[in-house]
Amino acid sequence: MTTEPLVAVDGLSVSFPAGPDPADGLIRAVDDLSFTLPPGGSLGIVGESGSGKSTAAYALLGLHRGTGARVAGSVTVAGHDVGAADDAGLRRLRGGVAAMVFQDPLSSLDPYQAVGDQIAEVYRVHRRDASRRAARARAAEVLDRVGIPDAARRARFRPHEFSGGMRQRALIAMALACEPRLLVADEPTTALDVTVQAQILGLLRELREETGMGLILVTHDLGVAAGSVDELLVMKDGRAVEHGPLREVLGTPRETYTRDLLAAVPRVEARRQARPAAVRGGADDDGVLLEAVGLTRRFGRGKRAVDAVDEVSLTVRAGETVGVVGESGSGKTTLGRMLVRLLEPTAGELRYRGRDIGGLKERELRPFRSELQMVFQDPVSSLNPRRSIGESIADPLRAAGKLGDHQITARVRELLERVGLDAGSYHRYPHEFSGGQRQRVGIARALAPEPKLIVCDEPVSALDVTTQAQVVRLLGELQRDLGLSLVFIAHDLAVVRQVSDRLVVMRGGRIVEEGPADSVYEDPRHPYTQGLLAAVPVLEPAEAAA
Repeated sequence: MTTEPLVAVDGLSVSFPAGPDPADGLIRAVDDLSFTLPPGGSLGIVGESGSGKSTAAYALLGLHRGTGARVAGSVTVAGHDVGAADDAGLRRLRGGVAAMVFQDPLSSLDPYQAVGDQIAEVYRVHRRDASRRAARARAAEVLDRVGIPDAARRARFRPHEFSGGMRQRALIAMALACEPRLLVADEPTTALDVTVQAQILGLLRELREETGMGLILVTHDLGVAAGSVDELLVMKDGRAVEHGPLREVLGTPRETYTRDLLAAVPRVEARRQARPAAVRGGADDDGVLLEAVGLTRRFGRGKRAVDAVDEVSLTVRAGETVGVVGESGSGKTTLGRMLVRLLEPTAGELRYRGRDIGGLKERELRPFRSELQMVFQDPVSSLNPRRSIGESIADPLRAAGKLGDHQITARVRELLERVGLDAGSYHRYPHEFSGGQRQRVGIARALAPEPKLIVCDEPVSALDVTTQAQVVRLLGELQRDLGLSLVFIAHDLAVVRQVSDRLVVMRGGRIVEEGPADSVYEDPRHPYTQGLLAAVPVLEPAEAAA
């Protein structure tokens, strides 16, 4: 006796207009995609940015309706024909039969409404006979189920009062409110630190076991998929290039593209390749370029004051990379901003080439600005959308006032080529680039004033594995060729090991462990470091969840 599939996708194609003029044609984001999911089954859809994986996931809930997208093919969820359903039918499907957890919980939640009220609203839409009191009780119940402490009280909190991991749990709670048969999770752990990521993935596994719901997990992280699903669907350019049981796809991939994806995944057990001896580049006799002594940064006043960084001391030598890891709220980004004096320390000393720059005023800092640069986590928010990338890269050169306009233009074009972009991209705007390309623009801008030290704050956290590998390789080449020192801040311990000579582990604003990167990874002494390493997703099929 055959069981009807929970999800059946047959020949799905999704196209978007290439421009405002119909003559511009169409861009096909998903091309002739077919797959099925049995009741209670789990499928991971993986691929690079632009592969069509999220577009395909949105089609399962009819989310392209009314967007101008052209959808062809058949999509059936729990016996409901998504393409043939009217608007009322789609409303019944969404939440009641299938629910979605979106990538960015902050943009998915109403900032002005309590989290519990938002969940209760969803519940009452699908359970019209439910009273307000029953809906609020249900909201507290599902928040408690997803691990929100003191759920009844926290239900009255607004989204900004939740941490990133708690907001993601709240979105999962909202999706579960009406007990759907299918949960679609679109990059649910992107940009979360490794321990919170492990908690979210563990929660999804528990929910599947308890409720029997099906799961479709969209992710660029093969390690995340390996511990969470039964089957894997690999996409490229809108098409499925490989599909099969998880162990089979990870253990004996048939397609070159799948093998390339697996090869690009950073492994926490892999040592960094040996590099030539560091170039001193103006450092002192001990090779120390930058030194922090008892560095502290306090936010707030009185009883509400919080030391985001609490008496941290570390050194950065010329030509070396210091990796900084820790959970969200550990103080690593605040530390990075203080190291380049984007934040003034509340206490302590910050010495650059032997001089204390921690308390210098802006005018006194100007001679040092060109030598201390930062690559930010989100290149979209750090680039002006109304200015071309060439103009953004040229800003620090113009501020220095040492080059004429023609020399600046030539220098910017040279930098674009140096980071692997076409020099002709000078006049293009940020929205015309992919995430990896925008991160390269951010690196080019940091390189413009010829710095000695660059702080990289989560530079690859939201990038797919192949783009991650490209950016990490680029930073290594630049460091080797230019003698740069790097402070590499990230929550991905495997990526940090690829680039780091020394490792600093932070928790609660303090350094809990520090040492040569290989020593810390292979013989961690502090229980917190041990916990971080234990939470890293496992990729090997022999150890991955079946």
